[in-house]
Amino acid sequence: MTAITSIMRPSIEGKRVVLIGSLGYSLVNFRLDLMRKIVELGHEVIAVAPEFDAETVATLSSHGIRTRTVPMERTGTRPVMDLRTIIALVRIFREEAPDLVLPYTMKPIVYGSLAARIAGVPECYPLFTGLGYLFAGDLDTRRRLLRSVSIALHRVGLRKVTAAFCYNDAELKDIRHFRLIPSTVSLVKVPGSGIDTMRFLPEPIPEAAPRFLFVGRLLRSKGLDVLATAVRLLRTQGHDVTVDLLGPEDSNPDAVDRATLDAWTKEGLFRPLGAVRDVQPVFAQSSVFVLPTKLREGVPRTILEAMACGRPVITTDAPGCGETITDGVSGWVVPQNDPEALATAMLNFIKAPESIAEMGLAARAEVCRNNDVRRVNALLVKHMGLDARALQEPSLRAGAEAAA
Repeated sequence: MTAITSIMRPSIEGKRVVLIGSLGYSLVNFRLDLMRKIVELGHEVIAVAPEFDAETVATLSSHGIRTRTVPMERTGTRPVMDLRTIIALVRIFREEAPDLVLPYTMKPIVYGSLAARIAGVPECYPLFTGLGYLFAGDLDTRRRLLRSVSIALHRVGLRKVTAAFCYNDAELKDIRHFRLIPSTVSLVKVPGSGIDTMRFLPEPIPEAAPRFLFVGRLLRSKGLDVLATAVRLLRTQGHDVTVDLLGPEDSNPDAVDRATLDAWTKEGLFRPLGAVRDVQPVFAQSSVFVLPTKLREGVPRTILEAMACGRPVITTDAPGCGETITDGVSGWVVPQNDPEALATAMLNFIKAPESIAEMGLAARAEVCRNNDVRRVNALLVKHMGLDARALQEPSLRAGAEAAA
């Protein structure tokens, strides 16, 4: 086994910390509580992303967080544009002189870590939120080539990182297997981005027939084609089922095209709700959350939100998803790409609607116990050496994992 080395640093006073994301709003939606915690501990925080809308800037500014923009394409493989991203990040780091960089999602991780090394940033902690479709399932020739390029970029970019974080055992295993970080670098597992269980509160289950909800980007890899087939099966059996779809259309090549979405909607399989900033009212109007993903998801924030709102979950055995709930207790776990199994799980709630509230309570209890954002953020700031109180504890390495 590779030895786990301590990632404690000798001094933490007044550090300047940069977080890098591929979407400005995601820094609020997924990392605001973490950034607030870091500021609360006496450090300065700068949020970096390709663009920020006025509302996001105002939210971050109200918590004492500055923003910087960087040219970056979230998807796509244009070397010239990626080179511009690296150069811009190096310039930002040299101007801001951060003590620590925390990048998450693929391009910020690879290019942010490389730029941090070039600029001489003392510490860098990439946060793997999910390796994505290049590391899932059988790959065609193009995806195998892209995965090889991705692996090479990670090995170059992350050669000198201080430590890294990931969300589940499958991700940890593959990060080690593909040597995305050096074997001597600590890899710490944390239970997702966490959820504020004091903000996402349980709501009464609607008394009408079970109302199913999907939340996420409208991608085929999220299992929308499988979900469409499952709903069609239920409707042919005489069940009046329609699934609400909450989420934006996407530029990803894997996105469901408008014509297909319109056809599914016309058939009565889905009810598109568009995209919203506040998902709680939508959860309040739903009964059961469904995420039939084929992706490696890390730990999906949408599952955590649904559980915190007291909604049972139907999801697949994809890494990061099935282990987030307890099968048969807080929801149902079905095989990936299996519309019949998905339809059966949905039918369980249609036939026994009284189980929705019971499983919803179990889901709420599980997420409060395992995934509360305060627990997650305490682990992150502790392992990055940003909490003076944590540095007094003898168990700094708790939660760290290594692979042979």
